[in-house]
Amino acid sequence: MTDPAMSADLTWMRQALALARRGEGYTRPNPPVGAVLVKNGRRIGQGWHRRAGGPHAEIYALRQAGDQARGATLYVTLEPCSTHGRTPPCVDAILQAGIRRVVVAAIDPNPKHAGRGIRLLRRQGVHVDVGTGGGEAADLIAPFACLVQTRRPWFTLKLGLSLDGRIADHTHSSRWITGPEAREAVQALRRASDAILIGAGTLRHDNPSLWPRPDRGRCPWRIIVVRTGALPLSAQVFSDAHASRTIVAAPRGWAPAAAQALRRNGITVWELPARRFLPALAKQLGELGVLRVLCEGGGILAGELIRARLADELCVFLAPMLLGGPVGAMGNTQWRLTQAPRFQLKESKPIGHDIFLRLEPAEPAGLAETSRPGKRRKTH
Repeated sequence: MTDPAMSADLTWMRQALALARRGEGYTRPNPPVGAVLVKNGRRIGQGWHRRAGGPHAEIYALRQAGDQARGATLYVTLEPCSTHGRTPPCVDAILQAGIRRVVVAAIDPNPKHAGRGIRLLRRQGVHVDVGTGGGEAADLIAPFACLVQTRRPWFTLKLGLSLDGRIADHTHSSRWITGPEAREAVQALRRASDAILIGAGTLRHDNPSLWPRPDRGRCPWRIIVVRTGALPLSAQVFSDAHASRTIVAAPRGWAPAAAQALRRNGITVWELPARRFLPALAKQLGELGVLRVLCEGGGILAGELIRARLADELCVFLAPMLLGGPVGAMGNTQWRLTQAPRFQLKESKPIGHDIFLRLEPAEPAGLAETSRPGKRRKTH
């Protein structure tokens, strides 16, 4: 038999998690967090973290509840902060408001802070329960956990595939393998991301804008990886209204005239060591405060990300068609059967006529390769 109290806790926590999702793509380098205040079975306040440096979710909820907060229960997707950063600690505000009980979905993944807020609340007599909605909360803050623990962002590799694993036909045409519903889901992925990553081949062939449609106030970085050859200055990412949000990542010494022309146009050019190029790019993005990178292609870059063990999850949109031809999802990358990277299914659902699959590496993605001991960033 289901415990009514546990069922109610989960219902309220799911509301807090839905609120937290509204902050995805806005909060970097902080995690998205949602909070709901409940008293006598009624919601009296709610909020979500909207931007780094601004009030945290708990503060919005407490402000909305006002004096009613005394004796209430607070549902929050992440352990309340307990240290001074750009804002005062939420633990102090919770204690001052007279909150009787706090239900926390996930503990702060930062080792310096993990469990500290919970301990402080309990010492002051606040009843704290941990773990309700924990699975969804862990997924929500996975990019933040990746950043604070490894100092590099979380990489989501998006693939639109035919049934036989092709990302384009033999003429390299890919519009459109998947249907309109899948394409709208990709726009939602863009809005939840802090950076969109493609290779130079995709830029030259498709000339994508990479900007979310509609953007709803998000302003992701657009990262173009190039190894050799110039890039067209007329490309949308270099000439549209968001050109200042474009970064070209290239090996040191890459096409000096091309780099100079891009910089004159206001484009940021990062020159990185050719050896361990992608880990170096990941580290640079981490220093920029990027939480989540969405890689949209093409096959060569996708294969390199997986080979570098930088693909933390795969979001695959599988279309019910067969294409044949040479344009596969991994470009020229190939493995022997016994060495092939394997993945486990986290989520599957129909999207229009297509199937959406979310997968994670069956083995840890080698995060330690880009993790180095050192000073952690303050994130609130």
